[in-house]
Amino acid sequence: MAQHATTLPEQQQTRAVGHPRNVSELERGLSLIGGTALMLYGLRRSLGNMALMLGGGALIYRGLTGYCAAYQALGVNTAQHNTGHGVALRAAITVNKAAAEVYRFWRHLENHPRFMQHLESVVSTNDKRSHWVAKAPLPAPVEWDADIVTERENALLSWRSLPGSDVDHAGTVRFRELPNGRGTEVRVRLEYAPPGGMVGVAVANLFKALTEQQLKEDLRRFKQIIETGETPTTADYTKVSQGVSC
Repeated sequence: MAQHATTLPEQQQTRAVGHPRNVSELERGLSLIGGTALMLYGLRRSLGNMALMLGGGALIYRGLTGYCAAYQALGVNTAQHNTGHGVALRAAITVNKAAAEVYRFWRHLENHPRFMQHLESVVSTNDKRSHWVAKAPLPAPVEWDADIVTERENALLSWRSLPGSDVDHAGTVRFRELPNGRGTEVRVRLEYAPPGGMVGVAVANLFKALTEQQLKEDLRRFKQIIETGETPTTADYTKVSQGVSC
């Protein structure tokens, strides 16, 4: 009788090789890079550098298996903090300006780096498409192109990165003018999801640094620019009214 191959769940697979995975994806990638470098350096030297080769081999093993004996002894498990590479953020704020003025400022995408701390630049290439560059501690910049996919003047603006971009990014902003001249409510949702592979891991950890608190600070900066024409400093945040969470 023919035997059918079965695939074990990931958790069972790690137990099958004897150890649970306790190293994060980023650390695994860095271990592979560092271990390979040590091995190559050791091979170019005399046998007196066997310790380098052994150390490199240990790092490569750590990267390939995701297991660290020292972590297990200390009760550390950085793999547990990996809840997925994507980031989805929501925040809202009320701006004391008419919806038309607020929408017009946001629609001029080149304004975004003035209040969004993680952006280096945004350049519109035509009426719908734009090129985005994020600030990143990486050898190469993190950048992508995006198209506006939904636009309702003074009410709604949505955009999404093009297929195949280094970052799968989408954003939606809703503008609602409040009655009795009380300003405009701005509700923002941002999503970031990098691709797989080592570049994806590096980009993922960049965008994991983004939090809803930072988005709220960005919106407070946006509010002050719109209302006063001045870009606030960090010390000014406490002087600006708090945003309303979604």
